[in-house]
Amino acid sequence: MKAVYLEADAVNRGDISLEPITSVMETTVYGNTTEDDKYEHIGDAEVVYANKIIFDEEAFTRLPNLKYIGVCATGYNVVDIEAAKKHGVTVTNVPAYSTESVAQLAWGFIIESAARISAHNESVHKGDWVRSETFCYWNYPVMELAGKTIGLIGYGNIGSRMAEIALAFRMNVNIYTAHPEKYKDDPMISGRSDINFVSLDEIWEKSDIVSLHCPMNKDTEKMICRETIDKMKDGVIIINVSRGGLVNEQDLADALASGKVAAAAADVVTVEPMKEDNPLLTAPNMCLTPHLAWASVEARSRLIDVVAENVKSYLRGDKLNVLT
Repeated sequence: MKAVYLEADAVNRGDISLEPITSVMETTVYGNTTEDDKYEHIGDAEVVYANKIIFDEEAFTRLPNLKYIGVCATGYNVVDIEAAKKHGVTVTNVPAYSTESVAQLAWGFIIESAARISAHNESVHKGDWVRSETFCYWNYPVMELAGKTIGLIGYGNIGSRMAEIALAFRMNVNIYTAHPEKYKDDPMISGRSDINFVSLDEIWEKSDIVSLHCPMNKDTEKMICRETIDKMKDGVIIINVSRGGLVNEQDLADALASGKVAAAAADVVTVEPMKEDNPLLTAPNMCLTPHLAWASVEARSRLIDVVAENVKSYLRGDKLNVLT
């Protein structure tokens, strides 16, 4: 069998090895692939490793040799799963490889938004402390997390880790998930009054911080928008380390400009790489990182190992992390 790795530069910048994957079968590695050259790069390969390249009905029709797609990520919204089933293509993903790294960045965002560390560091380096008449000052309000309420949307691996860390900060944790009954016996929740499953409206109305940890689908697309922001507390903080499409970016930028949202942070945007006219680029109190929450050396190494195990399992006729 022949394989192609379409977007290797997104995973490996020379600090990890692709050998666990490339040793399985003859594999052509491309640093990057776009929608314009994906058919040229895939050619007659039967196995494809991809991240953001779209596989829809047209793609499956134009790639009759394709038998297997190894999605090099947890999210798989770029693949039309029903079309894959129709064409007999097996699709796998990599769950839970980046849980610690993503939760780490999300909490970095939260602490940054609460303490305004970067803004005060910049102020000090400009000489404001040298010129200060008093021994201390602050240019922005500094918020203590203990006693505040964080609203988590999604309670998968990352959402549950976020909740665990929030409890260590002595915060109140409200969680919205489509299937709360799955977690009724969760030992972290049982018997506690500071962590609860609630409705979306309660998330909007009671949260000091709203943090997104859910997949993007027809029910969640642009769930952060003018209507839902209007229901939130004045001065709310919004964190998105999930998918850019969960947020109406113009509505969030407007809410930041008005002060309704005190601060926001995102590792993801609707169109990536980010476009020059994205309204979040010029929004006040908006912290942005370039989709790097998953990118620790440790997480990327785990990713490669699981992608390799997935395809080995497929070749044996087993089903490891199979979506179709």
